[in-house]
Amino acid sequence: MIALPDTEPVLISNQDHFFDFIRAIQNEPVLAVDTESNSLFAYHEKVCLIQIATPAQDFIIDPLTVLDISLLSAIFANPKQQKIFHAAEYDLICLKRDYGFKFANLFDTMIAARILGEPQVGLGSLLDFYFGIKVDKRFQRANWGVRPLSRIMLDYARMDTHYLFALKSIFEEKLKQRGLWELAKEDFDILCRVEPPAIESNGKSCWKICGAARINGRQAAILQSLCTYRDLQARKMDLPHFKVLSNAFLVDLCQNPPHSIEELRTKRGATERLINRHGANLLKAIQQGEDSPPLSRQPSTRPNEKYLKRLEKLKEWRKLKAQDLKIESDVVIPKDIMEKIAALNPKNKGDLRKIMQSTPWRFRHYGESILSELSSLEE
Repeated sequence: MIALPDTEPVLISNQDHFFDFIRAIQNEPVLAVDTESNSLFAYHEKVCLIQIATPAQDFIIDPLTVLDISLLSAIFANPKQQKIFHAAEYDLICLKRDYGFKFANLFDTMIAARILGEPQVGLGSLLDFYFGIKVDKRFQRANWGVRPLSRIMLDYARMDTHYLFALKSIFEEKLKQRGLWELAKEDFDILCRVEPPAIESNGKSCWKICGAARINGRQAAILQSLCTYRDLQARKMDLPHFKVLSNAFLVDLCQNPPHSIEELRTKRGATERLINRHGANLLKAIQQGEDSPPLSRQPSTRPNEKYLKRLEKLKEWRKLKAQDLKIESDVVIPKDIMEKIAALNPKNKGDLRKIMQSTPWRFRHYGESILSELSSLEE
C-alpha cells in the first residue's frame, strides 16, 4: 500500500507564479508530467492543463491564463532531467503541436508495463494493482477548457502524476532484472521523436465519414456538401463535428435525401431544435450536392504480392515470438519497422541494420531470425 496525497496541489495560474515554479523545479532530477486537453469540446483542441510533479509537490499549470510557458522548453529538452509520463504519445503530440517543445530523457510507465507483459497497462489498473489506489474516473471526459476549475477536478488531475515516481521505480527495477532496460530505453528514445500529424479537420471530407464506403457517387456528392456545411458550422461554434451533426445523420441524409422540412422531420435524430437551427441549410446543402457531379473514391493501390508474402511471414514470426514472451506483438517489433523491412527486403545484416537503426536492441536480438524468415521465402 502507498499513502494518499497529503499535500495540496499547487495551481499555477499567473505569470509570476509560473516563474517561481520554474525556479522550484529547474534542478529536479526527475519530474512526472501529464496534460489535459479539450478534444471533445472544441473545433481545434488545445492543451488546457499541464501537470508537473516533483516527489514532494504536485503542480498544475493553467496555460489558458499563463500566456508564456516557453521556459518549459529547456526542461523538457534537458537530457539530465528525466520526465515520467504514462501513455506519453498523445501528450507529446499535443505539446509539440501547441508549443513546439522538444523532449529528451523520457520514461513512459505504460511502455514499460507493455514490455514487462503486464496484463493491464492503464494507469488506473496499475495504481490499483500495485498500490491499492482507486482512481476516480468521472473526469476522464471532462471539459478541461472551462474556468474556473473545481477543486475536485484539480484533485483528479494531480492523480495522473502523483504516483508515477513509485510506479517508475518498480518498473525500472523489473526491466533491469529481466535484461529489458535497453529495450525500454530504445522505445523511450523513439517516443521522443514522435511528431504531430498534419492538421486536418476530422470529418471535413466525406470519405472520412464512417458509412461512406457503402454510398455511390451521387450520394457521395451530397454527403460532401453536407460535410462542408457542418464544418463551417463547427468552426463558427468552436465545437467538434459530432457535436454539431452526427456522422450517422449525414449518411442517412445522403442515402435518402429529404427535400422539405416535413420530410426532414421523419429522419431519426431530427429534433425540433436541430430543424430550427439547421433545417433550411441542410436542404440547401442537399440540393447543392445533387446539382454537383458525382464523386468517386480515389482507388487504392494494392501492394505487390511479394511484399504481401514477406509482410505476412514477418507478422506470423512476430506473433509467435510475442506468444513466447507473453507480450503484445508490436512490442516485439513496431509495425512501421516491420513494414519497412518487408518493403525493402534486406539480404544481409548490413542492409537490415540500416533499416533498424532506430531499434538497435531489436536488431541485435532478432536480426538473424528476421533474415532467416525472409530467406525462407526465396527457397
